[in-house]
Amino acid sequence: MAETIGAVRTFNSPIETGIRALILLAESYPAQIDLQRLLEYDYIMVHTGDVDGPPSVHPALPLRSGELLVRRELIERGLMLMISRGLVTRHATANGFFYQAEDDAGPFLDALDADYLTELKDRATWVVDRFHEMTDQDIRLLLTRVYDQWSREFQIPEQPRLF
Repeated sequence: MAETIGAVRTFNSPIETGIRALILLAESYPAQIDLQRLLEYDYIMVHTGDVDGPPSVHPALPLRSGELLVRRELIERGLMLMISRGLVTRHATANGFFYQAEDDAGPFLDALDADYLTELKDRATWVVDRFHEMTDQDIRLLLTRVYDQWSREFQIPEQPRLF
């Protein structure tokens, strides 16, 4: 269930996912990134420990690979919010839509002061430095290996039946 402050939903809201995407885009600036790469970066940013990085910002819950399935719509809504505030632009290309941080993204993010955001910024730097030259296929192979490992880790061993 989402955390709510007053009447504002904060966890997995367009605000949270939009700011996470904005952090990644600002760190990648001036690169333009498509939605699939943003989804992968966002997942890796909060679960860096799964890919031999710094400690993860979010807890290592079983079956978290399913997060990628629900995250797409959340990040799209977050990007639309950031676009509506002039912090992100969307570029239509022959290869689909690509997103880019606007000039105001850095100062906006610098004005936010929370430990969680500081950790996200640190992880975003690590993610972009480590993965920006990887092909889409290489990142997907990496994540597939991580999912396969979780599947083995969290499978309940079959118990012998006693009749």
